[in-house]
Amino acid sequence: MASYKMACGGRVYRRMLEKLPEVIGHALQGVRAGLDHIVFNTLGMRQGMASVTLTSVAFADHAPMPARYTADGEGLSPPLQWTGLPAGTASLLLIVEDADSPTPNPLVHAIVVGLDAQSGFLAEAAIPSQDSEGIGLHVGRNSALQAAWLPPDPPPGHGTHRYAFQLFALGSIPEFSETPGRDEIFEALGEHAIASGLLIGTCERADGSIKLQDGVAPTGPLVAG
Repeated sequence: MASYKMACGGRVYRRMLEKLPEVIGHALQGVRAGLDHIVFNTLGMRQGMASVTLTSVAFADHAPMPARYTADGEGLSPPLQWTGLPAGTASLLLIVEDADSPTPNPLVHAIVVGLDAQSGFLAEAAIPSQDSEGIGLHVGRNSALQAAWLPPDPPPGHGTHRYAFQLFALGSIPEFSETPGRDEIFEALGEHAIASGLLIGTCERADGSIKLQDGVAPTGPLVAG
């Protein structure tokens, strides 16, 4: 029943965003949460904290994400790789936020806690989504209140959205609730984070269309991110 509710809730959420009139997207052009408000930039991490290199074989930093990872395609979570973890890293935490959602704070697209610090990568579709069960990670709540990957689904005409993939190295393994939200992980990061990395993927739905033709990648994100 829980998985059924998650799937149905995701479909309703995506349909609401896809059906937003393009004129609304244009009207909200200047309304954006902003990169200044993503966790990476608001955590107030102390000076001298180590940096982690976070990349993806699917897209370059600040480049469009393939449709495969958005609401215009299969909606799978993208593959990620990281290097440069500092000594003493006990676990990793990932949060993905839409810096351009027309909301006071960026919308959350995924939270994963307790990632293996030694693995060095997160495979495609590792995070559960509407059409993928994932690989059994400890997943937190996104802004649709699902323990899942929320595919980028920007409103038509709102312009390019920047999706911030933020990876944090933790010096210990804190206890989290079953489906931690943004506030819970923010508090934990303030106490345990020792390094961080950032990767930006973009998405845009500029022409008001819902689906893109095969082989055409989207270039901007979503009203809900």
